[in-house]
Amino acid sequence: MSDAPTTDPCDACGEPTTDALARTVRLSVDRANIDTQRLCPDCFADWIERYQNRLGSGPDESDGSSEIIVD
Repeated sequence: MSDAPTTDPCDACGEPTTDALARTVRLSVDRANIDTQRLCPDCFADWIERYQNRLGSGPDESDGSSEIIVD
């Protein structure tokens, strides 16, 4: 067994990233895994920013009838 760090590529940019720094983003619907991405710190930060811009809380203009649940 090797003690060398695993450096698999980031799924977004392709840069080798050690397991200690990589983040895994999983999209699941009704407990079914739809997508999994292994991201380097920079790509993860970009993903978080996109998520917040698209799905984050903005001005509350909803009528309370939303069917989208984010947990």
